[in-house]
Order: sequence, then structure tokens, then C-alpha cells
Amino acid sequence: MEVIKTAIDGVVIIEPKVFKDARGYFFESFSQREFEEKVRKVNFVQDNESMSSYGVMRGLHFQRPPYAQSKLVRCVKGRVLDVAVDIRKGSPTYGEYVAVELTEDNHRQFFIPRGFAHGFVVLSQTAVFQYKCDNFYAPQADGGISITDESLGIDWQIPMEQALLSEKDTHHLCLRDFDSPFDYNDNLYPEFE
Repeated sequence: MEVIKTAIDGVVIIEPKVFKDARGYFFESFSQREFEEKVRKVNFVQDNESMSSYGVMRGLHFQRPPYAQSKLVRCVKGRVLDVAVDIRKGSPTYGEYVAVELTEDNHRQFFIPRGFAHGFVVLSQTAVFQYKCDNFYAPQADGGISITDESLGIDWQIPMEQALLSEKDTHHLCLRDFDSPFDYNDNLYPEFE
């Protein structure tokens, strides 16, 4: 796999080596050993999958410590724009984001470390989205910032009047009104000390 660094340290795009022939294709979608050698130590404990239609926006979500999650995400059918926003207080990149298009054709994956809010929008008719998490879902630790916060400057590549959000996602605060539970100087991975 090739690891592509982004403008925010720790947030990376992963391109697998895809073997194609007349029968189709094959690639290794995850290797614990290679991931830890090239990205960071991680112990994924839960896999999730969602199916969504065009215009669905999910996010920008995170879980509060001590239930914070890293995510390794990919789109296995269709096309999404995936975004990670740095919400670590004191970070030199606080409030900045990385966006990447994930598609069934490019097979790219996106690693979002703890301390980031994560969201995506579906750009195709439908999309199947899969992700690995390094902490279990903890509903009591659910958090989010508004996916429609214009001050973030994210071009979601769809007309906002066509956006479909859950009721929960319409109530998140904008970044300027948000008190982040993450601090840039905190060790967000104490299990690897």
C-alpha cells in the first residue's frame, strides 16, 4: 500500500496495490502489520457499513474521550467526499480539514485519527461506505460539529438544498460555538504507551 500524507499530520490517504486481469481485481484492503509500519499503531475493534443515497450527509461526528475513535474509511460502491476536521484545542491546524474523494474505482482509504470530527456526503446515486474503528461505539460519548458550518469552508460538491441530514446532525454547533473535548497536547492513544 502507498501512504499519502496530507496537509494535517496523522491524517493520511491510503492507496492499495490493485492487481487486475480479465477476471476482475484483487487487493489487500487491510494488513495490521503494514498499517502499523507505515501509519501508526492501532487496534481496530469494530467494522461498520452504511448505505446512503445521493445527497446524504453524515457527520461531522466524533466520540468524546475516553471513548475517542480513529477510523479507517472507504467507499466500496459509489462515490463520496470524505472529510476530517481537526478539533484538537491548541493544534496548529485547529479548524482545518482534509477532504478526499473515495470511490469504488479508486479503492482509496482515509485514516482519521482521534481528535478529529469526521463526515461525508454521497456524490453518486447510492454509496456503500465501510469503516473500521479502534474503539467501540459509545452512544453516551457521541459528539459532533455542524456539517453545514460555512465557516469551515468545505465545498461539499452538492447544492445544499439537496442535502439530506439526520435530525441529530441538524442540531450540532458550529465550530466557533463548540468547546472541544480534545487537547492537542493530550495523549489520545494511552493504550500504546
